[in-house]
Amino acid sequence: MDEITEKKRSIREDIQKRIRTLPEKDRQAKVHEIENRLFSFANFLESKVVLLYKDKSPEVPTGQIIKGCYPIHKVVVLPAFNPDNKGVRLLKVDGPGIAFKAGPRGVPEPDPSKCKVVPIDFIDIAIIPGVAFDEKGGRIGSGEGYYDRLIPKLPITARKVALALEAQLVPQVPMEPHDRFVDIIITENRIIYKI
Repeated sequence: MDEITEKKRSIREDIQKRIRTLPEKDRQAKVHEIENRLFSFANFLESKVVLLYKDKSPEVPTGQIIKGCYPIHKVVVLPAFNPDNKGVRLLKVDGPGIAFKAGPRGVPEPDPSKCKVVPIDFIDIAIIPGVAFDEKGGRIGSGEGYYDRLIPKLPITARKVALALEAQLVPQVPMEPHDRFVDIIITENRIIYKI
């Protein structure tokens, strides 16, 4: 294993431990504060088509965010992953009752037979998952590279926003040439704009 891969693995383990040691009530309160910040964030309010994600621990949960998008008339888009080519299909989810199926990442995905594909150029704001972040927008994901491939394809005007607990922030994320940054990080305490 090379040095950067080992550092990332170590950071992932450390973040998992940090999140596990947070009392559930505290974690839920912090997540609720992140949700409130997102729903009052100008770029989110102005957006029409929102790319979201179904969470996988220790990512910030998005179930309430997804449900909250429908009453304010957002078009909700969720990814479906293809492990063969590491590709991502963006699918419009018309309501919280849509059928999901098990995805290759161990995360539920929208059923492609019940959802329309959304061209990537339609995305106004992309909520990007991650395990750890730094204040420069550096991101460590699950390690599969799906989002590092997706981020450069998003429209240049689409904000790439991460949701993170302060406990998921690290001084510096070790970055490799293929790794991609996010523009903004929303935590329970603040909104961090990439320096």
